[in-house]
Amino acid sequence: MKTSFKSALVATTAFVGLTLSGAAMAETMKIGITQNNVGVDSYQTTYEKAFIAAADANDKVETVVLDAGGDVARQIAQMEDLIQQEVDAIIIWPTNGEAVIPAVRKAHKAGIPVIVTNSNIAEQGFEFVKSFSGPDNITQGRRSAEIMCDKFKAMGTENEAKVVHITGQPGYTTAIERAKGFDDRLPEVCPNVTQIDKQPGDWNREKSQKVMEAFLVKYDDIDGVYSGDDNMGVGALNAAKAAGREGIIFVGATNFAVGYEAMGRGEYWGSIYQSPVDDAEAALKTAIDVLSGKDIPFLNYFDTPKITQDNMAEFDKPVF
Repeated sequence: MKTSFKSALVATTAFVGLTLSGAAMAETMKIGITQNNVGVDSYQTTYEKAFIAAADANDKVETVVLDAGGDVARQIAQMEDLIQQEVDAIIIWPTNGEAVIPAVRKAHKAGIPVIVTNSNIAEQGFEFVKSFSGPDNITQGRRSAEIMCDKFKAMGTENEAKVVHITGQPGYTTAIERAKGFDDRLPEVCPNVTQIDKQPGDWNREKSQKVMEAFLVKYDDIDGVYSGDDNMGVGALNAAKAAGREGIIFVGATNFAVGYEAMGRGEYWGSIYQSPVDDAEAALKTAIDVLSGKDIPFLNYFDTPKITQDNMAEFDKPVF
């Protein structure tokens, strides 16, 4: 029987439809969210739908759902707007982990608790945030390195393999942390594997395909590709297939449906399993818990396990 690995989020999903007690919950909570870029990939699109559905299912919650479209200035303006609306809490999916800090600080000074979702802000802004809800991106990068190293060892190439690395959007905390996790862990587990190049793919499949095309022209020997998510990884895979370059091991850090399907075809080796539905529901529950006065951790992580061709039958196909 397949499992969706939601055991760590039982409490997250349980809140839907429940009447929350306490004086703070006597009236409807108005929760605003400003997202990074809903249209950039299917993960963020699915997240928004799940967030709206979870909020609609709770009669104690009113939401203001905004999308920054990847634009830092627009997100800052949206933060200003939510502050002016005097919402009870703000959830932010940062477009840039450093640039949004002044706006987060302004909300904090206005007495509005801020919850960061999915990708954290830079550390210097932590004092203005109630909680972060999302994946541990450094751990995800480390686990991806382990997936790749284990595969090289199984192939007997761990002493000679060469790897290229496609990162997410520059300045975006998730991209920075996943890259760091991978870069730090790979030499620990496979010290003789060489990372020969790294370029941003901006979470975009078409751009990542072009990045990989350039790598294939530049390097005769590429044994592995690590991408910050499967959307970019499949772009790289498409470039390799078009160039007739076989035998490359592809590893991502968020398993998309396209990555899952490519794994099923035997073309893509592994990734990290992460649900945007879990992500959205966890963020909303964190905001509700903050407003109800519950004691919650600052780093409120949910688990994201390894998925490869060997164990993919244990996981549901991603819905995004």
